[in-house]
Amino acid sequence: MRLKNSKKEYILMKKILLLLVLITSIAQAQYSVKGTMLPPNNTDWVILYKVEGAKQKFIANTNTKIETLTIEGKEQQVGTFEFTLPAETKTGSYRLTYRQDGSGFLDFLFNKENVELSFHPDYPEQSVVFMESKENQVFNEFLQATQITQKTVDSLQVVYLRDASESVAKQFPEAVKKLQDVYTIYDDRSKGLLANHFIKALKRDVDSKPVASPQEYFSSIVDNYFNNIDFSSKELYNSSFLIDRVSDYIFYLNYSAEPELQQKLFKESIGNVMSKITDVKLKKETLEYLVTQFAKQQNGETVDVLFNDYYSKLPASFQDNAFKAKKLALVQAAIGRIAPDFSWKEEGKTKRLSTLKGGKNYLLIFWSTSCSHCVKEVPELYKFMQTQKDTEVVAYALEKEDFEWNEFTKQLYGWHHVIGLNPKDKWDNKLVTETYQVHATPSYFVLDANKKIISKPYDLKEIKKVISAINAPKKDAKKATTPEKK
Repeated sequence: MRLKNSKKEYILMKKILLLLVLITSIAQAQYSVKGTMLPPNNTDWVILYKVEGAKQKFIANTNTKIETLTIEGKEQQVGTFEFTLPAETKTGSYRLTYRQDGSGFLDFLFNKENVELSFHPDYPEQSVVFMESKENQVFNEFLQATQITQKTVDSLQVVYLRDASESVAKQFPEAVKKLQDVYTIYDDRSKGLLANHFIKALKRDVDSKPVASPQEYFSSIVDNYFNNIDFSSKELYNSSFLIDRVSDYIFYLNYSAEPELQQKLFKESIGNVMSKITDVKLKKETLEYLVTQFAKQQNGETVDVLFNDYYSKLPASFQDNAFKAKKLALVQAAIGRIAPDFSWKEEGKTKRLSTLKGGKNYLLIFWSTSCSHCVKEVPELYKFMQTQKDTEVVAYALEKEDFEWNEFTKQLYGWHHVIGLNPKDKWDNKLVTETYQVHATPSYFVLDANKKIISKPYDLKEIKKVISAINAPKKDAKKATTPEKK
């Protein structure tokens, strides 16, 4: 009997030991992400996301703890937080978010190792220090080293553009060599690391001789921008890297202050980017990211290019019709679009914006008698518009009740007056907030004779400039170009 019990106890103990070993191995397979914010942020939470292309996937959230530490002999408050990641956590780029707006996030690499870091919440990228994580330590050192050497190269190039001296021409090749040496050193140091893919992609090709003209210098940067970026890389895709590079290329490197040229540059740069992306999933996500950005900017022309030339040519299973409808709705009242139609009662008759025929052009105003700025600016605008007989005015008021509006509009004779009434909330008006994307009063739209939106002046000063220009007498082209006879 005792032998049987001993055998049972032995088997039970063996099972317990195996279970303890299993639990220990599981615990050891977990990874931690520890962070310290100095000083602590004004929020008490941190969210961890997995970054994949233009999207981020929620992983976990935690609270920050306020602690007091002695740093260089002084007591300082810091905010600390920690995440525990399971063994199956995917490698790639992750994001710590600790504010809803602004630059309240910090990206880091995760590759099956513990990560410990500290940073200042107001400028995280510039201040981050990694106490643990070879991936991030190597990559962060690389970024700092290239920043210093690249700055030297760029500074010499700028000096050479101002004064093509022989002295600068001699210094330039050595500076370029130091930059290339940095790339080589960190390419070797990062072999086998996730960081290696980013280091290779960030390499900038620079000629050993400085260029003589600003245009040549800028063209060289633009033309070689994607030389070392592999758009088929899963490692780069599983981060914000590719989307960030595309965004910089389209919105910053291809910039012009002249509207027509800017639209041309947008179209060309988008075409260049799309020609480099062969993966359908990445192409879809990149297009949706760009559509979202251009829709926010109310750039309907470029949104149309993205949908018509690229998005519509994706396989049907990758096209999101609901997304397309939503984004097109946001640019219904963009410059270049026909102003969305609406109707109102005027002297007992129904009027429509689309059928007005009295003006050579039109000024559409969204305003309110409860807006102090409007009450001051609209009478000044009325006085100016009395000198602009070719322009008809449609004044759409957002109101909770109509008494003030009825009294105020008596002094605005000759305008078309429309009122959007809502006793609870004057902004509860889909035509205004969703169709026209108006979220502040006063807001202005200048329309041509066909009701196409040609301008969105910001204030009274700009309105006067725009209206005066379109109503200015046109010079006789023949007289202007025919020389006087002697």
